[in-house]
Amino acid sequence: MTLAGWLLMLISCGCVLILTTFCYYKVLTTPREAEHLHGPLDIDTRDVDT
Repeated sequence: MTLAGWLLMLISCGCVLILTTFCYYKVLTTPREAEHLHGPLDIDTRDVDT
């Protein structure tokens, strides 16, 4: 293997690890807003028409 191949592999793996770490950090440190994501309870699906 050549030096260029090793450098390319290390740089690409490093970028993937950095991006993954950054995304996990952003997801785990943002405040929760799940309480505001509820859908309306009166959705009419029209599947029980009698």
